[in-house]
Amino acid sequence: MHLVAIGGSDAGISTALRARELDPTVDVTVVVADSYPNFSICGIPYYFSHEVNPWQSLAHRTHADLEAIGMHLRLDTLAARIDVAGQQLTVRDADGSESTIAYDELMVGTGASPSTAGIAGIGPDGLGPDDGVHVLHSMGDTFALERYLDEHQPETAIIVGAGYVGLEMAEALTIRGLQVTQLQRGPEVLSTLDPELGALVHDELTRHGVDVVTGARVQQITRTAAGLTVTGQRDGAVFARTADLVLVVVGVRPNTSLLTDAGASVGAGGAVVVDEQMRTGLPHVWAAGDGVVTHHRLLGVTYLPLGTTSHKQGRVAGENAIGGDARFAGSLGTQVVKVFELVAARTGLRDHEAVSAGYTPLSGTAIADDHKAYYPGAKPLSICITGDTDSGLLLGAQLVGARGAEIAKRVDTYAVALHHDMTVDAMSDLDLSYTPPLGSPWDAVQVATQAWSRQLRSAQVAVR
Repeated sequence: MHLVAIGGSDAGISTALRARELDPTVDVTVVVADSYPNFSICGIPYYFSHEVNPWQSLAHRTHADLEAIGMHLRLDTLAARIDVAGQQLTVRDADGSESTIAYDELMVGTGASPSTAGIAGIGPDGLGPDDGVHVLHSMGDTFALERYLDEHQPETAIIVGAGYVGLEMAEALTIRGLQVTQLQRGPEVLSTLDPELGALVHDELTRHGVDVVTGARVQQITRTAAGLTVTGQRDGAVFARTADLVLVVVGVRPNTSLLTDAGASVGAGGAVVVDEQMRTGLPHVWAAGDGVVTHHRLLGVTYLPLGTTSHKQGRVAGENAIGGDARFAGSLGTQVVKVFELVAARTGLRDHEAVSAGYTPLSGTAIADDHKAYYPGAKPLSICITGDTDSGLLLGAQLVGARGAEIAKRVDTYAVALHHDMTVDAMSDLDLSYTPPLGSPWDAVQVATQAWSRQLRSAQVAVR
């Protein structure tokens, strides 16, 4: 049997690994558009901050490691067309020559491309990396930005976007000595959190010298005598900021043309529709990763591209492509980010998302110490709980606190509870660990859920 996996990132490699793990006799070819299979794109900001060096350290596995597992790698090879009826994939090598690869099963993990949000003046016909305007989504983008930093020694930078990568890069460039301005379209940075919690991240950025401008709708980037000028609208007026370097990190758009040209359908977010087994509806063709829809345990079918999700989807696709019956159990959108000395995380639904999903939510924020206050170094955590007022189900949690306060562990506790449909009250029954330097008899996780329950009771009394 010959399995072909397109894509050298999370989904493609996970597919190949799972197939080889379950059946070492399977012949696996991985088609990779560049020269960097199995590199951690999530680790790129830490390469720029010089916390990770050399760049080769970003490889989860080397080329030799992957081939030793039994994969045949076709690097610098673009997947051009799928002949579904003939079960053949046409590929284009770096020199432009085309050839075909026959397959028994095909998994497409073409991922997503960075969005430029319609900003004028950038792209193929406008300003690009040689001019100091960059995106950051691949190792090629990484090398282009590093080269520009080395050759031009910029002193100032504008980052358009304040999501996860934008925040991480604001820290990285600040560490490298650049004066950073961060432009965010929404009312607060890190729009995946409620604004009151995003404001804590905003304050951390400001404390480290980042100039944060919210409510800024960027429309154009131009080169002027003073440098690169970013213009747009803010509070009904024109604003402009100028810097030596501009980094645009405003999200991604799914790469779907390979599959849609072959007859696949698109759904949420313009991503390719797959079922929970990662079937595309095309015979012998599977898909996973940032190019496909996400089955969310609370929202249903949506589009939520995450590395963790891509790994899981690829694993499911790899198992099923060789005859298995695995299912993707669904995402909860669990995410965490470090911004200087602060950590922010979320899982599940926020209030407005819960409403759109048909729940009757109540959300409330509590402050709890990460460990017993009498032990030195206790830090306050802000935890927002969202629960359903009708059923009492836990629907989501958001956390912001100091690095070292086990934010990732605590959001994962909520994620496990959500996965198993726990109520908010049932969180108090969890047997969580305790010692004064690390926690409390009632962990911060439980302090927050107990505060939510009191809030619900107060609301019910007020109604009566």
